[in-house]
Amino acid sequence: MASRPTEIRLALTPGSRFDAIDVTQRLREDFGDVLRSHPRFLYSSLHTTAGYIEHGLATRLLHHRDRLSQFFSAFGAVFPANAPYRHDEMDQRSELSEEQRLVEPKNGDSHLTFIGAGMRNCVTYPSHDAAPVYFIDLDGVNEGTKRRRLTDILGYDLETNVDRRIFSIPVSRHSIDSVNLADPGLGLLEAADDMIARSGIEKGRIDIALLATERNVGLTVNEYETLLMQHDLTEVLKDPLRYAALKGRHALDDPLALPGKAHDYATYDMVRVINTLLEALKVDESVVERLVAKAMAVPARRFLRRRRVSFLASDQAHEGRARLVRGTYQSPILVQWQAAESRTRQVELTLTRLS
Repeated sequence: MASRPTEIRLALTPGSRFDAIDVTQRLREDFGDVLRSHPRFLYSSLHTTAGYIEHGLATRLLHHRDRLSQFFSAFGAVFPANAPYRHDEMDQRSELSEEQRLVEPKNGDSHLTFIGAGMRNCVTYPSHDAAPVYFIDLDGVNEGTKRRRLTDILGYDLETNVDRRIFSIPVSRHSIDSVNLADPGLGLLEAADDMIARSGIEKGRIDIALLATERNVGLTVNEYETLLMQHDLTEVLKDPLRYAALKGRHALDDPLALPGKAHDYATYDMVRVINTLLEALKVDESVVERLVAKAMAVPARRFLRRRRVSFLASDQAHEGRARLVRGTYQSPILVQWQAAESRTRQVELTLTRLS
């Protein structure tokens, strides 16, 4: 007989700007043998610059902290800190008050790394292999102050699909475009809440997935901030080496280099980046050239391969019904890099009961 799900919220304090915190170790220290109580655990982050990687990628990295650090250092070369991200131009952030501009972190690189590295706000890991599960923080220390992070962990035994709905999402005629799926005008998240309420579930998961027929489009979860989405991400999709070129460390080694050579330095850096990824993932070196070619030919596909995003649904407020759980700045976002003929994209909402 299945036991009731077990839900835990942990507060985490990163020790550095990039940090990988072993959440399973914290669970054992604070809650004993809780990981043995269920075969699967869902891990949910409430942040846009800190979260998890999927179980398959973690397995390829051998669930090893040094491999994780190596993997993310490669993306740090593509999205260097303190590059000229529009997101970090605080005087242009009209949604912020004067007080907020003084404390808002300049972390455009962390947002783009979260998206580009395929990080997830919500993942599921089996508990039987006893491998560590890392909460990965890309922006854990701001101006010397350690940030407070929250993550929810839900242990469960069974998954049961209880409802599905298909939505048509209007998109523009522009080849590269992003849509905030949390926009109330679309009604998507409101429909998710309605599905949860009608089902009467206490614990569950909402999946937002592109239909199989959709092409040249991906999904992510992040902050839908105009400068980040309409400028920084758009520039990355057009040219994945843009910020590496503007902040190229090899160009700094040669102060007499013409500005026009910056992209050549960045291209050389990209080869080093991919070599770093290959070493972390233990991929055969013979595929380096093919990977470089793919990265240059179809940058959007390399950075936006996710076709499904998920959110925890839980009765955390003990109101007798579950609600969608998401952080203050978290939005599901649809990004296309080729215009859709119908000017719409089809996505499916699925509600799964976790028991």
